[in-house]
Amino acid sequence: MGFPHKPHPKETVVLSQYFGDADARSYAGWVQRGGYEALKKSLAMTPVAVQDIVKASGLRGRGGAGFPTGLKWSFMPKERTRTHYLCCNADESEPGTFKDREIMRWTPHALIEGCAIAQHAIQAEICYIYIRGEFTEPLRIMEKAIAEAYQNGVLGANAMGSGKRIDQFIHRGAGAYICGEETALMNSIEGKRGNPRIRPPFPAAAGVFGLPTTINNVETLAAVPHIINRGADWYKSLYLSNPKSTGTKLISVSGHVQRPGNYEITMGFPLKDLIYDLCGGVKPGRTLKACIPGGSSVPILNKEESESCILDYEGTVAKGTMLGSGGAIVFDDTTDMVYQVMRLAKFYAHESCAQCTQCREGTAWTVRILQRILAGEGTIQDLDLLLDLADQMTGKTICVLSDSCAAPVVTGIKKFRGEFEAYIKGARKPVMATV
Repeated sequence: MGFPHKPHPKETVVLSQYFGDADARSYAGWVQRGGYEALKKSLAMTPVAVQDIVKASGLRGRGGAGFPTGLKWSFMPKERTRTHYLCCNADESEPGTFKDREIMRWTPHALIEGCAIAQHAIQAEICYIYIRGEFTEPLRIMEKAIAEAYQNGVLGANAMGSGKRIDQFIHRGAGAYICGEETALMNSIEGKRGNPRIRPPFPAAAGVFGLPTTINNVETLAAVPHIINRGADWYKSLYLSNPKSTGTKLISVSGHVQRPGNYEITMGFPLKDLIYDLCGGVKPGRTLKACIPGGSSVPILNKEESESCILDYEGTVAKGTMLGSGGAIVFDDTTDMVYQVMRLAKFYAHESCAQCTQCREGTAWTVRILQRILAGEGTIQDLDLLLDLADQMTGKTICVLSDSCAAPVVTGIKKFRGEFEAYIKGARKPVMATV
């Protein structure tokens, strides 16, 4: 999304403080800005003490699931009789989401430090940072930053003079969306096809190479040094609506707004204020029609829901959607919602690993039906068929990719049924050739 914007007065700038500051990319520049103090502090603590601070802060996974981070760390075996691993999920492939790449572009050492603290907390000597294959610039910057960290003794056999080994390696993905799913990511690291695994066993018991593993998102790990430096109480105090959702959240805003980009908000910030104040609203003469608040895999909100939605885990669920990865896609009144739903479904059909029948067949079938409707050849029965298909695809597969395809289809039909019926009844000109 180009060069970072000047922070808006309503933003809460923590992770994004040095976005746009090229000097913050280097080891020397990061140390000048207080970098690696949190790691030094953590290495003087026990792993359980670090876990307890993160638990007390209320930090929840920023990749989409929202699971408590400290609790997730505590699932790892307390006694390290085998090698432990940390996997940093930097495979950011969710349409509408582009915040993790900015952390890597501007503050690579923040991620390295966060990974190192997490490694100490779960007693993992080795971390794999799994970077999306298309992220050429973040990859180059991260590789340079890791080399600097080794050169300056932050990483290696005697990390920061602690006597502990902390190693980090970059694993570059090959462009598969499914590898953002944590078990598919682990398969990919192992050199296997990126198919999700059946659970149990869960990663903390048998993860990468069959050994205890924790997987965390880039934004989650980048928040950890701030919590160690400033305390759990400080982080826990950052909320506007529900104390179960604490801290700040990077929200990637795209679509029909005047100022798209990444915005850092306190949890509980109103979606309406994000769209109209921070992003300048939709284009002049246009009105808001819909918004997908958490990346393309979450249910769509209509105008009224968008203008009353609170951006935290509980507030989005109350509106029938999810905060997800924080990718807000905004649609104005010029949007053809039938076509947009088809585009989303087509993405998921293309990215299915084809392991589960419901996903492999259901996503492709969904796309064909939607294309038939857009070609002016649909029937009213097709809408019931799409809803039935979505029901058969939800909660029936190894991972949630088919659920992600079903969510925009179901909410699209329920909230914008008139647009689907207009194509079916011939009231709207077909926009696709006969399929």
